[in-house]
Amino acid sequence: MGVDYVLFERLAELSTRWTPEGRSLGLGRHKFRIEPKFADLYEQALQQHGLGRKRSIYLQDDRYYETLMRKLGFGEIESLDFSDYEGAGILHDLNRPIPEDLEGAFDFIFDGGTIEHVFNVPVALENVYRMLKPGGRFVSANGFNGWPGHGLYQFSPELVYTFWKRTCNCTVHSCLGIRKIPSDQYATPLELPDPADLGHRLRLKGRVPSGRVYLYYEVEKRPDSDYVPGTLQSDYVARWSGHGQAGQHRAEGG
Repeated sequence: MGVDYVLFERLAELSTRWTPEGRSLGLGRHKFRIEPKFADLYEQALQQHGLGRKRSIYLQDDRYYETLMRKLGFGEIESLDFSDYEGAGILHDLNRPIPEDLEGAFDFIFDGGTIEHVFNVPVALENVYRMLKPGGRFVSANGFNGWPGHGLYQFSPELVYTFWKRTCNCTVHSCLGIRKIPSDQYATPLELPDPADLGHRLRLKGRVPSGRVYLYYEVEKRPDSDYVPGTLQSDYVARWSGHGQAGQHRAEGG
């Protein structure tokens, strides 16, 4: 994917409350341009978040997003990709474990729609966890609903909480369903809580926006975060626990 208006607004909002101290990484090298039919919304978002700048200063001639990320305060973002066909500086197949020199290397990792194209999602997610420094944040926007022919997968909020919160003991700062095409009807993102806190699977019938919808989430790797293999879906863990069959699995998280 690339950074469209919706992701631009989310990144602008994030920049008002958190900026990385060290290196930043993009999974893939993303494009950024102003979508003509939503042109006015970019400046509205900047004003809303107190940035007070013209949208044009975030653009670069080749239509990639390094200028955008730098001016939002995310630093000189590097790019990791399978191939260098779009100019990525770090070449690696996310289906395979990362090399040691990338472990703990980044304060900020942004995925604007890459992991949905990676077959071995568990390895890709573990790679992101290992590349993050303690205190670092990962922001992801991949298909939630309405992208049936786009990538290999669409993702559930259950994955966010079960992997990041319980398997890795990270903090989930937000987990949202956001419609790709802005509209007054779906102006407010759909908040997606942890199913384990509710005690049952999310009941989303009639609540998910129509059309293409992102699963957007932001997580923080804490100093006490620790990846413990054995990811299990929360409602099944609850059922098995009630019958003494859950085994050893961390049920609590940040």
